[in-house]
Amino acid sequence: MIVPVRCFTCGKVIGNVYENYKNRVENGEDPEDVMDDLGIERYCCRRMLLSHIDLIDEVMQY
Repeated sequence: MIVPVRCFTCGKVIGNVYENYKNRVENGEDPEDVMDDLGIERYCCRRMLLSHIDLIDEVMQY
């Protein structure tokens, strides 16, 4: 629902890069290059950004 503040596996803070990541990917950049540029190097942290589905707008109705 809401992007986690920290990676579930390693504990690195990743919540602060999500909006930047989302905007850049929507503008057509390659997700791999964006994560490299933002400093997200571990595969566990990459998984957190790649697999996130933003459902907060749908849940807020209830």
